[in-house]
Amino acid sequence: MKDSNFLKEQNARLLWHPMASPTDCIESPPVIVTAAEGSRIRDIDGHEAVDAVGGLWNVNLGYSCEPVKQAIADQLGTLPYYSAFRGTTNDKIIELAHELADFFGPDGMARAFFTSGGSDSVETALRLARQYHKIRGEAGRVKFLSLKKGYHGTHMGGASVNGNANFRTNYEPLLPGCHHIPAPYTYRNPFDESDPERLANLCAAALEDEIAFQGAGTIAAFIMEPILGAGGVIPPHSSFMPMVREICHRHGILLISDEVITGYGRTGAWSGARLWGVRPDMMSTAKAITNGYFPFGAVMIGERMADAFENDKSPNAFIGHGYTYSGHPVGAAAALACLAETRRLNVIESAAARGTELFDGLLALKDKHEQIGDVRGGHGLMLAIECVSDRATKTADIDMPLKVQKVAYDNGAMVRAAGPNLLMSPPLVLTSEDVQIIIAALDAGFSAL
Repeated sequence: MKDSNFLKEQNARLLWHPMASPTDCIESPPVIVTAAEGSRIRDIDGHEAVDAVGGLWNVNLGYSCEPVKQAIADQLGTLPYYSAFRGTTNDKIIELAHELADFFGPDGMARAFFTSGGSDSVETALRLARQYHKIRGEAGRVKFLSLKKGYHGTHMGGASVNGNANFRTNYEPLLPGCHHIPAPYTYRNPFDESDPERLANLCAAALEDEIAFQGAGTIAAFIMEPILGAGGVIPPHSSFMPMVREICHRHGILLISDEVITGYGRTGAWSGARLWGVRPDMMSTAKAITNGYFPFGAVMIGERMADAFENDKSPNAFIGHGYTYSGHPVGAAAALACLAETRRLNVIESAAARGTELFDGLLALKDKHEQIGDVRGGHGLMLAIECVSDRATKTADIDMPLKVQKVAYDNGAMVRAAGPNLLMSPPLVLTSEDVQIIIAALDAGFSAL
């Protein structure tokens, strides 16, 4: 292994980082993380911090989950890889599909299609939605609807349904036929409505209006995150997703619940859809499915879609889609171990308890610091602070989060700066002590402005 001087000298020189400017990375080199244990990370200089980012929304069980590590090691010694394309399979994906159908059974899910990660899962769901309508003789249903501020990965389809210009503008033109409606974002919305329930109704009405404008018979699916994540942790009113479900069903439009972040317990429920009492047609999952230890994802498919595909013997039902690593046996072994440990620890309880504790702490910081315009959370361990230069005018400040992030890290907590927001998605095995460290570190960050 190269020494620390070499690593620091070469940091960001030959490597372009995702979601970053190459020039910015050279001018402000990223933190070199070299070790992790429990809910803490350690950098090249030996500085330790509570990881309030949870890797990237995905290390739900922390960095010391030995059952998952052992499952990966054991599988590498038995069957390190084989294709799951037509004609071959492996024992681990057969078992995992059974376990996931049970885990997501209360959400109405019945089949699994395995992928390499979240963006793959979204792309797969969009494709299967179009194919489903072709099987049913409605080939004109090709459009997609989604929420502004929503995030659905970086593949061409996912970028097209994304609701944030940062992930779209430099890559346009994108997929045609993708249209967006306002998000139920109480702090900023075109209706100037701060009441969550009234805003939910206005956004649902906007969905109805867009369906009428586009023509219901042209729309394949509506995709949404049950709680918007990368767009700033935006939880809707509890009535919103059920209204979307009813509207979609009435118009023959599939509902895709993007659970890449919200699946496997982060919201304090086993899925985001279940949090709101909704049974979607498909769910895209990834991230915490292997605790972030191996790139893997799963699209979960409901009974209605399964019936359509499995009862059609024509070429229309042939799935001409997949990835080299779809159903990777090592990823599947990791997922099986992770799912078992997730259930054993019943992490939804700790997610809810520690999430409430952290949310209350952030609200107290808002009372103390004028630069905090909004605090969002209240549903497990998904939280955000929105920074403003003027609270009265809600003037967003995109430089402030980076300044707070640096001081917070120096004071023992890694948080994520994203636009005007500071995002938090720590491991679900977080302790109360960890929560207090995060709050104190953020307090130091805002106090240093």
